[in-house]
Amino acid sequence: MNLYVSNLGFNVTDNELAKLFAPYGTVSSAKVIMDKFTQQSRGFGFVEMSDDTAAGKAISELNGKIVDGRALKISEARPREERSNNRPSSKRW
Repeated sequence: MNLYVSNLGFNVTDNELAKLFAPYGTVSSAKVIMDKFTQQSRGFGFVEMSDDTAAGKAISELNGKIVDGRALKISEARPREERSNNRPSSKRW
């Protein structure tokens, strides 16, 4: 199960995120999303756990937990939506 973790402290690393979820089961991956220009955390990330039961327990026990001074918000990640490039142009011809 892929989990969405928001309201992360800006100093939390991938490794720290993985360690936070490890007591609940095997963490396949943990990734804090970084701003591509500043290389600073955007305050959210994703954790993938191989066991859905363990992931459910992690959600129920870690949701609202204070980490790095902030209350975590954890939910099951939704599939990424496709973005269309059909946005109106700001250029006027």
